[in-house]
Amino acid sequence: MPKQVNHQERREEIARALWRVVEERGVTRLSLREVAQEAGMSHGQLQHYFPTRAAMLAFAMDFAAEQTARRVDQGVRKLGDRPQPRDVLRLLLTEMLPLHADARATSRMSAAYVVEALHDEHLRIRARDGMAHGRELVEQLVRQAIADGHIRPDRDPVTETHLLLALTGFTPLLELGVLRPAEALTALDAHLDRLFTTTADQAQAQAQAQADDQ
Repeated sequence: MPKQVNHQERREEIARALWRVVEERGVTRLSLREVAQEAGMSHGQLQHYFPTRAAMLAFAMDFAAEQTARRVDQGVRKLGDRPQPRDVLRLLLTEMLPLHADARATSRMSAAYVVEALHDEHLRIRARDGMAHGRELVEQLVRQAIADGHIRPDRDPVTETHLLLALTGFTPLLELGVLRPAEALTALDAHLDRLFTTTADQAQAQAQAQADDQ
């Protein structure tokens, strides 16, 4: 009997091959033929799954997002039954930075996707919606942290969300070696420490400062 082909697995194999092409050779080498060769199949076989470069890129980006979400979910589970919101935000933001092999592949995939989306209306809508969803998730975490008293109530959740997402702008600095991973993490932690300083924390720090002066 002929071997049954798992088409979803084949699509994922193609997506991973695409990631490798982008990571090892750059987005300029991203073609159906190049990815087919990397995946160990013919050009025609690949087109059976993805008739166009845009379709292949869209699936690969969706798959990358799923893998990132899975890593975040696994990380959150390791934080325990009631993880601190600061820890969840740190985990989410660090997974958006190219700090390990999987995250680097996803980061470079995202860069290629954005470049392509600038010239393709369909991809632009998909990219915009995906980023808007990620931004909304961060804002929900910030709002919940304010409601639970982990962040001062006078903090604007929209502005704080934008400032947190701005930290993912470390990506090109990390990729080009301008910043070391430890430096990016130090800056990230410093910002989170400031954000999660509550009114009670400030009062305690002031009281401690006054006691030290006496």
